[in-house]
Amino acid sequence: MKLITALIQPHRFQKVQDELFKANVTKMTVNNVHGCGQQSGYSESYRGLLHEINLLPKVRIEIAVNEEFVKPTIDAIIKGGRTGKIGDGKIFITELAKVIRIRTGEKGKKAIG
Repeated sequence: MKLITALIQPHRFQKVQDELFKANVTKMTVNNVHGCGQQSGYSESYRGLLHEINLLPKVRIEIAVNEEFVKPTIDAIIKGGRTGKIGDGKIFITELAKVIRIRTGEKGKKAIG
């Protein structure tokens, strides 16, 4: 069992979601977040003053999957999120030690679905 966390550009979310649905991955948690990586932000002028904007809007997607869905999930995120430019995002994969579904008490692979 793995937890896949992806940070992507907000304007690519719909394409990523479409690709995930095509890969039969429909359960996810999505948050709007701010952060910066290699692109480091930008400067803009407002009323004659220069402002540094170094935390940029991103979308964070978290998906818990069983082993057989790891590769299709990653491939779908890459296919939907890639533009080829700096700032496309990152994917983090972490091991899940235990998963419990609150409603039924199911554990492990059954709890993920």
